[in-house]
Amino acid sequence: MSLVLAETKDAIGVIVLNHPEKRNALSEALIGEITAALEDFQARNIRAVVLRAAAGVKVWSAGHDVSELPDRGRDPLGWSDPLRVLVRAIQEFPAPIIALIEGGVWGGGCEVAMACDILVTTPDATFAITPAKLGVPYNLGGVLTLMNMIPLPVAKEMLFTAQPIPTSQALNLGMINYIKPKEEIEAFVHGLATHISANSPLSIAVMKEELRLLASAHAITPELFERIQGLRRIVYDSHDYQEGLNAFRSKRKPQFSGT
Repeated sequence: MSLVLAETKDAIGVIVLNHPEKRNALSEALIGEITAALEDFQARNIRAVVLRAAAGVKVWSAGHDVSELPDRGRDPLGWSDPLRVLVRAIQEFPAPIIALIEGGVWGGGCEVAMACDILVTTPDATFAITPAKLGVPYNLGGVLTLMNMIPLPVAKEMLFTAQPIPTSQALNLGMINYIKPKEEIEAFVHGLATHISANSPLSIAVMKEELRLLASAHAITPELFERIQGLRRIVYDSHDYQEGLNAFRSKRKPQFSGT
């Protein structure tokens, strides 16, 4: 069974996350199918993309597939980690990507949604950033994606509490563009994609890349980068990181000791 469904019509591409048994967890296999679909769309000169889950789902994506995270002693979110690959693919895709969101968006799924260009949700959607529940040290690229979309005090609250925020709050904060009822959201998103696809694809591609480059234009010294990596290493070498993974695998609540 395909983990994603992809189709194109009138210069618009649609990618549907299709692994409900694992709540669309972002496994290497599922991400591979998304990135392959995006590569195919780019070859076909698709002018707008909709990224969504199946209609009516309770969970849009449960985030990073925790079963694929390495045990302690290795960076779980290095450059080649599938989640990092997917976020870059979305950000670097030359056409706008619209996230159509129903249900909960958790952990790495939240970052994937925030990497999209336009977000439209149903009223029941929620957003939660959950690395602290697992003891995972989020990386600089992931934190920057969130900081570019979420006001700093709210980003801190979401990262530190790992609790979800509702769409009404997300809309007020400018994290999402629209909230639409379930019976209207597909038509509304298609309308947005149609408006985009009627405009100059070269102009849009350049403006999207300009925005991406400007959003990432934060100076960082080698010393600062090495310090941050050293801080992250403390976490992924820790007993707490391994405890978070073990607890997930055993389906129990982790007992973090701070060591």
